[in-house]
Amino acid sequence: MSARIDHGVASGTFSLDGETFDVDNNIWVVGDDTECVVIDAPHSVEAIMQVVGDRTVRAIVCTHAHDDHVRVAPELAAATGAPIWLHPADLPVWQLTHPDRRPDAELVAGQRIDVGGTELRVLHTPGHSPGSVCLAAPQLGAVFTGDTLFAGGPGATGRSFSDADLIVASIRNQLLTLPADTVVHTGHGDDTTIGAEAQGLQPDQGQGGESG
Repeated sequence: MSARIDHGVASGTFSLDGETFDVDNNIWVVGDDTECVVIDAPHSVEAIMQVVGDRTVRAIVCTHAHDDHVRVAPELAAATGAPIWLHPADLPVWQLTHPDRRPDAELVAGQRIDVGGTELRVLHTPGHSPGSVCLAAPQLGAVFTGDTLFAGGPGATGRSFSDADLIVASIRNQLLTLPADTVVHTGHGDDTTIGAEAQGLQPDQGQGGESG
């Protein structure tokens, strides 16, 4: 059995700084026929479990803690028995949504997550939020960027906990060093590639991308 990437979409809202937006979030699941890792937990446990199927969930890995990415993480953890992993720098953001339930484990830069015969490598990419991470899957030719990088540029940095200069530095230092043909699986919207985004990244970018 070889590792694969499965995909779904869940719809809901993103709220921060007193504003709420309707958003569609990608659901990404990496694994084989028996086990998997769920990347983020947006909006609906049912929608996520439709992608997971009857596989064992080894971990719920959060790219960052905005509510549209972690809202159902505790419920999903209860349903699957899987731990929730989050970079500790995003704990203040997490607590806006889940003040009484901490994540189960900390993500650290360089960490390797083995699942289904493949490996996810944790890249700390602050900017959209302090603890934003991306997950490189070199054997699958992919990287999961959450809200750090989209088709068209960096994620939004106009709200609390964000930093426009930092997100561009994170993309340049952590993502653009990946092979140009690496497929970028984003938190919202369409896929892109590292090569396509390297062509368009400007020094003053950091305001684009999706809201959540």
